[in-house]
Amino acid sequence: MNKKWEFYNQAEDRVKEVSEKFHINEILSRIILNRGITEDEKIRVFLEPKRTDFYDPFLLPDMEKAVNRILEGINKNEKIIIYGDYDVDGITSITVLKKFLEERGIKVGSHIPNRLEEGYGLNKNAIKQIADDGYTLMITVDCGISGIDEIEYANSIRNRNNNNRSS
Repeated sequence: MNKKWEFYNQAEDRVKEVSEKFHINEILSRIILNRGITEDEKIRVFLEPKRTDFYDPFLLPDMEKAVNRILEGINKNEKIIIYGDYDVDGITSITVLKKFLEERGIKVGSHIPNRLEEGYGLNKNAIKQIADDGYTLMITVDCGISGIDEIEYANSIRNRNNNNRSS
């Protein structure tokens, strides 16, 4: 299958202006302008974002609940694992979060599914193995929202293990 880049018609003078002003090649300039990012300040933010340019993560649903659960796991010295997909977003997400936590002295494992054996997203066999390995907190990154059955399965393992500990 042959793929071909398609560019919308842009004013050539604006493409050149953005390229020169931001020291980028004209292809990148066209891509940015094609995305509708046309104001200089928005182009700067796109190319060189600062921490203050990102959206507030607490605007995501249940973010406070997730953060509190992670803090609880850290405070209780739980065994923590980060589970992400094998694509570039998943690997990057695992790496960034793992580095962040480890720089704070928190030891965490990671799991990237084998594309051929486990497929894409969460899977029950991996979740069982993670639980069998003693992990009590699994943080998922870049796994989407379609893993409802797998999350229910993970919660059932956690609940079963919690009941066994209290018996």
